[in-house]
Amino acid sequence: MQYEIVATLGPVTNGKRVWRQLLDAGASAVRLNSSHLSLAELEEWLVRLQPVLNDAPGAHVVLDLQGSKWRLGRYPAVTIAEGERLRLAYTNAADRPGVLPVPHSDFFRAVEDSPGVILLNDAKTRLRAERCDKDSVDTVVERGGELSGHKGLSVPGSRIRSEGLQAKDRDLLTLTEGGRGYGGKLGDAAAGGRVPGCVRYALSYVRDGQEMAVYRRVFGSGAYLIAKLERREALDDAAAIAEHADELWLCRGDLGAELGLAEMARAAGAFGLRVRSIGRPVLLAGQVLEHMSSHPTPTRAEVCGLYDALAAGYGGIVLSDETAVGAYALESCRAAALFRGLAGR
Repeated sequence: MQYEIVATLGPVTNGKRVWRQLLDAGASAVRLNSSHLSLAELEEWLVRLQPVLNDAPGAHVVLDLQGSKWRLGRYPAVTIAEGERLRLAYTNAADRPGVLPVPHSDFFRAVEDSPGVILLNDAKTRLRAERCDKDSVDTVVERGGELSGHKGLSVPGSRIRSEGLQAKDRDLLTLTEGGRGYGGKLGDAAAGGRVPGCVRYALSYVRDGQEMAVYRRVFGSGAYLIAKLERREALDDAAAIAEHADELWLCRGDLGAELGLAEMARAAGAFGLRVRSIGRPVLLAGQVLEHMSSHPTPTRAEVCGLYDALAAGYGGIVLSDETAVGAYALESCRAAALFRGLAGR
């Protein structure tokens, strides 16, 4: 089994020189989170990536789509404090103090259907709902921190969520023609187009095999689809999801926000026992080498955790903050690459 190391690109890894260095350091793929980039920015990144990926046989780019994941709309970066009161409003953007934009109508129904806890940014920030209607929620901050636009939202305890692609996801498919050689507006790379044809799509917050089957029909049989497992329902139905996906990712960040840390650990542990039976490559995501975002070496716990995951049958890892915003992106790839040869044994 090929050992995949997916390096998420971001502010500290934006340029052809560093992309080549990431691949030389051990990365087999790079990832772009479409939720943090406009369509024009995504196109610009893809065009610049072409010569780098063309020079690296087997390397590919993963376009991470929002799917049914909730995210804040456009909002300037702020730091919120415990006890502060915030209103979450049904709108695409906001610039008023104390108002956070949420462009998802089903989010407000989910809050009404829940115990009232709202988690943001991988559960780093916690709000408590005090009043809710169909287009706004008044909250009090129970755990503050830094916050900015496009950060993820979770409502533990509610099963309400509208499944499917966001409008921006569909626009991105039009731009890249569903992964079929990067056709559409960008042109076919095989015929001298401007971007690489080695695209894969990661779909966020897949619920079950039925939803994944819909995505397969939308993308077609030729597209390489990755199902991100971030909900209990997805873990329970992983085998059915795998029937329509080429690869699965266990994403512990959002899974932890959905389930809580202790329950996430139990669920991830139980899923780890099933990895070899899935029948598709499974990658591990979510703070795999998080210590290296600010330190040049991993912790012993991270090293042992990565070893155990690969020994259990995981086919690789996804680096997020480690390579997108961390101070030691190349070192993170090199540390992960030390385990090449263990995956899939």
